[in-house]
Amino acid sequence: MYKLVAFQTILYREIYRFMRIWPQTVLPPAITTSLYFLIFGHLIGSRLGDMGSVRYIEYIVPGIVLMSVITNSYGNVVASFYSSKFQRNIEEMLIAPIPNGLILAGYVMGGVLRGLLTGSIVAGIGSLFTPLHLIHPDIAAGVFLLTATLFSLAGFINAVYANSFDDISIVPNFVLNPLVYLGGVFYSASILPETWRAVALANPMFYMINAFRYGFLGVSDVDVQLAFLVMGGTLIVLLIWAWYLLKKGIGLKA
Repeated sequence: MYKLVAFQTILYREIYRFMRIWPQTVLPPAITTSLYFLIFGHLIGSRLGDMGSVRYIEYIVPGIVLMSVITNSYGNVVASFYSSKFQRNIEEMLIAPIPNGLILAGYVMGGVLRGLLTGSIVAGIGSLFTPLHLIHPDIAAGVFLLTATLFSLAGFINAVYANSFDDISIVPNFVLNPLVYLGGVFYSASILPETWRAVALANPMFYMINAFRYGFLGVSDVDVQLAFLVMGGTLIVLLIWAWYLLKKGIGLKA
């Protein structure tokens, strides 16, 4: 019973943390994505025409929604867990009789919930600019959840290795954001030259965004089964990695 209480306590703290400062955690993605929809979708998109058989603004909505899920899931866990390291209260959890898996699950679930919340808000804003149609809702929901979980784990790993607040911003700025923008949010791989198409296919986010777009629109630049294999394999690797770091206390124990 105490194990369940411990998990619920960590999860409640994570939810309370990002909801208490919602003007910093929930409001900015809503404002930023509104500008994306207005500038790229409405103003520029009306001049670009269709992307294949789909209106441009409809084409970019799934990618923008998933981009919000990625950045917020990642950002929530990396900031929260590193703050626990910095304030030295993570040591209290490590010496308590709480299984490492529950500690990891509590932080990751907090990141997942924030990612799903902001993603849902962004989707709602997108629906104000263009009607949204879920052709394959089960696929969209699966990608939604898998992506939030995957990047929550990635944020946890970044926080474990980080030694300063600067370290938790290096990966988002120099790795995460470039991969997101090169992941096909605003374009189809079919319009890329061969070299850049090969680069796109080496980007895991390309598969996530295309699978999510398939759930909404029924169009994708990659096979959806392959996309789920890539997501599932990456998720397993990150899960084992994060659990190992927590078990060994790497970067956590003095």
